[in-house]
Amino acid sequence: MPAPLIHFGTDGWRGVIADDFTFANVRRVAQATANYWNTQPLPKRAIVGFDNRFQSETYARLVAEVLSGNGIAVLLPPASVSTPAIAHAIHDRHLAGGVMITASHNPPQFNGYKIKAHYAGSADAQLCADVEQQLDRTPVRSNDKLIKPYDPRPAYLGAICRFVDLNLIRKARLRVVTDSMYGCGGTMLADLLDATPIRANRDVLFGGIAPEPIERNLGALCAAVKTHRADVGLASDGDADRLGVVDERGRYVSVQIVHALLLLHLIRNRRAHPGFVVRAVNSTMLIDRICRAHGLPMTEVPIGFRWACQKMREEDVIMAGEESGSFGFRGHVPERDGLLAALYLLELLAMTGKSVTELAAELQAEFGRSAYGRLDLPVRFVKREPPADLLGVPVVRVNELDGVKYIADDDSWLMFRASGTESITRIYSEAPTAKRVRELLEWGRERIKQPL
Repeated sequence: MPAPLIHFGTDGWRGVIADDFTFANVRRVAQATANYWNTQPLPKRAIVGFDNRFQSETYARLVAEVLSGNGIAVLLPPASVSTPAIAHAIHDRHLAGGVMITASHNPPQFNGYKIKAHYAGSADAQLCADVEQQLDRTPVRSNDKLIKPYDPRPAYLGAICRFVDLNLIRKARLRVVTDSMYGCGGTMLADLLDATPIRANRDVLFGGIAPEPIERNLGALCAAVKTHRADVGLASDGDADRLGVVDERGRYVSVQIVHALLLLHLIRNRRAHPGFVVRAVNSTMLIDRICRAHGLPMTEVPIGFRWACQKMREEDVIMAGEESGSFGFRGHVPERDGLLAALYLLELLAMTGKSVTELAAELQAEFGRSAYGRLDLPVRFVKREPPADLLGVPVVRVNELDGVKYIADDDSWLMFRASGTESITRIYSEAPTAKRVRELLEWGRERIKQPL
């Protein structure tokens, strides 16, 4: 019987636990990773991290043993750690790369295998293809002789705190609620800020939801912000590389607004100009307007942070961002970091003395209104002829960089894309009003159901 096929998608290899994500398959991928690293002129040292999912620590141990069996010294954390902490350790300890056992924001039945390259960011398409080509070329070799315990969290926290004025944040005495969604962010941010943590314990079922910090999953954080009369609620996903925000009234804040607020903070308060700005194709048009107003070059990339990572390695990038709540920053590793993004937002609140609601209103008064929404549908995406208009507003441009995006004359847009990590099609929309976003999404839902 031939070995099951394994394919790396947008962000690593993911599968259903005990179905295709098995001990045997994880060992196969680990052996392929070891084979690849042993062909490269890199240090024979790596790190293997893991999140809070079911059996993640066991999978990580198996990976470490296979790497060790192939002559690669392995740093293995004693507890779950975030993906950004693993990326920082690669840079800090001059490693060949790392493996993170996580399925990030996916539902509890999934787990995953992310490869981090020697440049401390997401493995690019070529590296993933090279690892795939090494699958089953050699027998799995395994021992524990070169495994050493190492906790990357202290060095990582020290590194991200240097990007912000932590004393200013603490002096502002902001009331903060943090929500790790039962993921590996744990109480790291809460401990740092003397904040109130919720859902910070390990739960391999994530409370019955996917640990993705989007509106439908953050009811607990919205309620906690109201209960504690907090100034802001900050959520991270399963491996703590994404950020979700709830305002002082207990309302979810569109990630597109958060994206724009963070960029504006870096430009105006942090004096980050000049430099490049990178955004994913499904990110807000507010970024375009901010860049035009400040004379900053902007690059649009496909979805998946490996594309943003590539630009961060090539150019002096102030900030890179995605619709998923994934943000990367100049001077840090070329990787998204939910905790650093949270610290920058807190610094903005502390510097201005304004609420999230006030800052969002000022942003939109200056750069235009933005409402945003997304649908996840268990259907297959099929490319169609572009429409002449989006509910009465002429379509002026069709963007096929990743999926297909219809952009109307009023800057509203509707986008269809098959997910690279789940068996779903996502429909995205941005428009000046929430009503138009809802109408566009419903029109998109009906359009995708129509026969060709």
